[in-house]
Amino acid sequence: MREEHEQSSDIKSKLTGNNVQGTLDFLLAKLRSLNKVPENGIVYFAGPVDTGTNRTGMVNEVIIPPEPVVDYIYHCDSVFYLEPLEKMLRECSTYGLILLDLREATIGTLVGRQTEVIKHLHSTVPGKQRKGGQSAHRFEQLRRIAIHDFYKRIGDAANEAFLEVEPAELKGILIGGHSPTKEEFGEGGFLHYELQKKVLGLFDTGYTDESGFSELINAAEDTLQGIDLIKQKKDMELFFKELATESGKISYGEDNVRVNLEIKAVDVLLFSENLRSERVTLKCSVCGYENKLTRKWKPDEAVPVAGNCPECGSALEVMDVIDIVSEFSELADKGNARIAFISTDFDEGSQLIIAFGGIAAVLRYSTGVLG
Repeated sequence: MREEHEQSSDIKSKLTGNNVQGTLDFLLAKLRSLNKVPENGIVYFAGPVDTGTNRTGMVNEVIIPPEPVVDYIYHCDSVFYLEPLEKMLRECSTYGLILLDLREATIGTLVGRQTEVIKHLHSTVPGKQRKGGQSAHRFEQLRRIAIHDFYKRIGDAANEAFLEVEPAELKGILIGGHSPTKEEFGEGGFLHYELQKKVLGLFDTGYTDESGFSELINAAEDTLQGIDLIKQKKDMELFFKELATESGKISYGEDNVRVNLEIKAVDVLLFSENLRSERVTLKCSVCGYENKLTRKWKPDEAVPVAGNCPECGSALEVMDVIDIVSEFSELADKGNARIAFISTDFDEGSQLIIAFGGIAAVLRYSTGVLG
């Protein structure tokens, strides 16, 4: 970092150079005061931001990552580099997906809620109509050989893809397609014996290309009770059930859910993954006026313009900015509430952000603070 500090003097923009050098001075001071590096390492985010009224403040965030940091990374940019931390937060459980018929096969994975195609194969299996001059028996023999070879190609490709996944992470394999093709493949020993033990079931699907993955996952819903998307659907089903029965055991909207969190009445806290809001505390240093407001987070506006005090007209100062998810998560932890992040990939999940503002809760008992 000292080398970076020396090199920053060559930055053409004087303002940018001063900002970079100031940030590096700040980080070097932090590192000098660090007595012991945590077991998983440590991540610093620092840099100057415009706080309005021609003032600059320093962002200073220290994070202990959930997994060990294996690389030293220094990254200087206009936005923070989050990719290494995002990778740590990805769902580790992986499911293998195999779709096949006698024309084609698609091999992929399901990680969390995301599907990925690894390989797509086309067969050379002839149709059922034989060529002139061939006996029916000879044609059927050749066709069975071609089918067996195609199954073997599928098995080899699946073995190559899935054996690379850590055994503890590969939770199972789903096989989909038409009957009796999928049954012949599933029972034919074409998969490695370690993978064969992880086959969770055979499922009927109308499509065997990438578009069939969703169909396969839906067909295997009962089998995949443990994966994230199914859990999300169950949480939203419970929310709408309580809403329909008017039991009083639900709450939605920022203010109402906050009240229920503060009295520890929340059983399940529901966040939309599309929620982008933060709580801003504004204060007037002249008359002492203070106000809190919620705004949608904007990536190009690190700190909001504070404006003027409605009491005395003086300039307001931004005293604190906290992400709504962080604020509510702390309250949920204090009240032993379970937190569920809900995707917009299904209808009920979309309704959470559109109709309920992205924040809702299932309560332990009726409090009268609903929506």
